[in-house]
Amino acid sequence: MGEGKPLSKKKNILFCVISIVLLVILLFPLFWILVTSLKTEQEIFQNPPTLFPHILNLASYAAQIETGDFNMFRSFANSLVISTGATLIAVVLAVPASYAIAKYHFKGRNAMLLGFLVTQMLPVSVLLTPMFIMMKNLGLYNTWGAAILADATIGIPFSVLILKNYFSSIPKELEEAAYIDGCNRFTAFLRILIPIAKPGVVVCAIFSFLYAWGDLAYGMTFIIDQKKRPMTAGIFNFMGQYGTKWSYLTAFAVVSIIPVALIFIFMQKYIVSGMTSGAVKG
Repeated sequence: MGEGKPLSKKKNILFCVISIVLLVILLFPLFWILVTSLKTEQEIFQNPPTLFPHILNLASYAAQIETGDFNMFRSFANSLVISTGATLIAVVLAVPASYAIAKYHFKGRNAMLLGFLVTQMLPVSVLLTPMFIMMKNLGLYNTWGAAILADATIGIPFSVLILKNYFSSIPKELEEAAYIDGCNRFTAFLRILIPIAKPGVVVCAIFSFLYAWGDLAYGMTFIIDQKKRPMTAGIFNFMGQYGTKWSYLTAFAVVSIIPVALIFIFMQKYIVSGMTSGAVKG
């Protein structure tokens, strides 16, 4: 297919203006959260509202570093541990599972795929009660392990469905060539197939991490100790019966957004290539 006709100068300018307007609209909520975290409580409720803080207020950040029932650094570390643990479990289990589903034809294969798809559609509220009973009986209630296992159940089905297409698209001849060179099935899987499916594995790891990082229901339900709760659960500390500390809440939100922003900035190449390849191949 030949290349499309280049856009005229007027159309190019028009599309650039539209793109900038859309970008401003999409980024404005993030800007407003950041600005609000730097305002005093009086200025937050000032009418008309101010786009920039008249008095730079860093007390909302400083107060969360102090020791107490809830600490910014501690809650950040809790979220990091829970998200990393859930990501490792999801990737380690999803990669061989998706390979087996893609390369082996066994009875119940389609039903298994349907099961993974259905679990993606179930609301969290439906799963909370049975999961709570399981975690309680396993002795994991009020531990990081409960949140890690619960969050991993979100990432595993998504990862299997994405990686299954990657492994299905890999020609069988590559595996056979690896067998001729002396590899067995396991070493061929590690040295040949996983490197080829690397973009998909990275995408699954990223989304599994983001699912766990943004989870609220599991962190609130399975962990009751404030010192063990993730950042998303900590935001509720600033929402009281008689009012909300908006400067504190938005400061906490800014800190929780930083890892997500960094991931999308530095890993966008893998995200775009991984999602598009996984959607087309198979």
